Amino acid sequence: MAMLFLGAATVNAAMVVAGTAATLVVADRIGTAAGGLGSTAGVAGTAAGVLLLGRVMSRRGRRTGLRLGALTGTVGAAVATLGAAGGSVPVLLAGMLLLGVGNAAAQLARYAAADLVAADRRGTALGAVVWAGTVGAVGGPLLLDPVTGWAGRAGLPPLTGAFALGFGCLAAAAVAFTLVSRRPAVRRDEATPATAWPVRALLARPDVRLALVAMLTAQVVMTTVMTAAPLSLHDHGQSMGLVGLVVSTHTLGMFAFAPVSGWLADRFGGRTVVAAGLATLALSAVLVAGTAGSPGPGLPVALFVLGYGWNLVFVGGSALLVRGLPDAVQPRVQGLVDGWSWAGGGVATLASTAVLGAAGYPPLALGAGALVLVPAALAAAQRTRRGPATGAGAEDPAAQRPATTRP
Repeated sequence: MAMLFLGAATVNAAMVVAGTAATLVVADRIGTAAGGLGSTAGVAGTAAGVLLLGRVMSRRGRRTGLRLGALTGTVGAAVATLGAAGGSVPVLLAGMLLLGVGNAAAQLARYAAADLVAADRRGTALGAVVWAGTVGAVGGPLLLDPVTGWAGRAGLPPLTGAFALGFGCLAAAAVAFTLVSRRPAVRRDEATPATAWPVRALLARPDVRLALVAMLTAQVVMTTVMTAAPLSLHDHGQSMGLVGLVVSTHTLGMFAFAPVSGWLADRFGGRTVVAAGLATLALSAVLVAGTAGSPGPGLPVALFVLGYGWNLVFVGGSALLVRGLPDAVQPRVQGLVDGWSWAGGGVATLASTAVLGAAGYPPLALGAGALVLVPAALAAAQRTRRGPATGAGAEDPAAQRPATTRP
């Protein structure tokens, strides 16, 4: 568990620092309008990486997939460093794409943590590794100034130091994931091969379908609203101090209370936590629309609520994917759901600023918030068909059967 936490924390630090630096390098080389290409490349790499690594984990085990992702990310950080040093945007973007695969390993590490504990504690284990994002998101930016200063003194473009830091972080993550035990503390049955379960049949399961729709929606809502926030603040003449405060409070909401979300999932069930997260996202959209352009604390508070709404859906949806599914197919399904979520986030990143320019920030926030009606309607329809259910084990009747039982 300690190695999973360390690996996730170091990768998160690398992605925050490299994503920031990539935006600045690309904007400097080919214009501000294209500055988002660096972050988009990282998101695309993550989306592809979770799909690929999910399949690897189904065949070769969690540790192999985690290590492969971290090693790929290490290569990506090296390539990005060369691109930044040489001023080559295509090389930099290629490096960010591979770095995104390393981020995919960090995202899937939460499911490996759930494998280590008993069924009634898997939500807490998920939340603990998600919380590692707090360490990376806070600690990484604090290192940005010293590493860029080091690169400048070495005669390199200052931002090269950010990617060099990413290289060190991904290399550390590869070591950490290699030290993860080959065998989980709790026996995980491998009797049923993953190939015996068609993807369509897996997606037809109510909990999987709800997790997919809810996590995809939460990613799109969060990314859409948050991507546009700094630009909206800048357009209203707000200070960089307020921009930094908004980003910090949002990140705090995304990660800091993940253990609480995990405990809630264990205590009340993933469906209940997902429903709470959707309601929180809807509330955040209203708060953002009402405080956009205001110099007071309203917008930072609204974006904190946005971050925690995402966290509730993310942890609650993940909890649905570690119960009621045969062990051999869990990595495949988890990678599929994460892949769709990150792909949706990538599209939202590109669309957010275009909608901001056309309609303004309040309509953007309200329109994004309205998307939660889709998973909410799905959850209500499923509940109507199945009747009320309570408790952590009630999400899926299959959760009460042994993992080797075919539906």
